[in-house]
Amino acid sequence: MKIRCFHCRSLFDSNPRIKNQKYCSKKECQRARKREWQRQKLATDPDYTANQRHCQKEWHKQRPGYYRDYRRNHPESARRNRLLQKYRDTRRRPPRPLAKMDALKPASIKVPGAYYLIPMLAKMDASVQKVVLIPRC
Repeated sequence: MKIRCFHCRSLFDSNPRIKNQKYCSKKECQRARKREWQRQKLATDPDYTANQRHCQKEWHKQRPGYYRDYRRNHPESARRNRLLQKYRDTRRRPPRPLAKMDALKPASIKVPGAYYLIPMLAKMDASVQKVVLIPRC
């Protein structure tokens, strides 16, 4: 019986011994099948997730400088990853606003007159202020 592969969308003869077969026997399709299985397993099985995390920690312990060396030996890949990470960061959380509200700090002013309070970034309450000194009696 011919069915369509979930990954490559080509028609193939299904194996009668495999119920609910969805992927053909091509190498890239089998990799996609395994990735999907692992994704589902990580989402639903806490023991499998804990074991994967433990194995990763052990791998990192055995190769302490691996990622530093990789970035040094593959600068183009490291640059690309930095750019993609900026994109991933913006998708994961909304960007924080640069404008600060009520960010003025008190200043010690000795001479009366008109002063400009110049913002470092866009600040909502930065404006021209007139300072009048009231002498103490």
